[in-house]
This record gives sequence, C-alpha cells and structure tokens, in this order.
Amino acid sequence: MGHEVTTVPRCGWSGVKNGKLLALAATKFDVFLTMDKNLEYQQNMATLPVAVLVLEAVSNRIEHLAPLVPSALMELNHLPPRTLRRVDA
Repeated sequence: MGHEVTTVPRCGWSGVKNGKLLALAATKFDVFLTMDKNLEYQQNMATLPVAVLVLEAVSNRIEHLAPLVPSALMELNHLPPRTLRRVDA
C-alpha cells in the first residue's frame, strides 16, 4: 500500500504549535509522523484528532531514520485513528 507524504513547511504550517498542528493534519491526513518524543505529554491523548506515529531516533538524519522505516510502514498499515504509537530501533 502506498502512502502520500509531505512536510509541515510544504503545507504552509511552519510555526503552528502542536495542538493546532494536529487539528490541521487531521483535516488532510490519517497519520501525523513526528520525532517529538514529548507530544503525548503536551497533548490530551483522549482528544487526539488524528493518529500519531512518533519516530524515536537520535536525529532526523537519514542514517538514523532508515532503520525505523520497516516498523513505521507496518504501523502505518495498522494504526487506528486517534491513537499514538512509537517506533524505535
């Protein structure tokens, strides 16, 4: 199954804070990918407007993210709406 991917800057959402950002993402996407490990502590998980997948890597460099791709793809295919899951190495 293919996935459509974009970035916050490409959507014109740079500078938008987490709560509003998640609400915007929910209007266009099924899943919001982030590296923000504290997101679940900053947002009310009971009212998540969109599924969230947190990628836990040392940095956002491709060599740190590439090992997470297989697990992330599996999660994307089975991630229920309005939930948060983490993927790490």
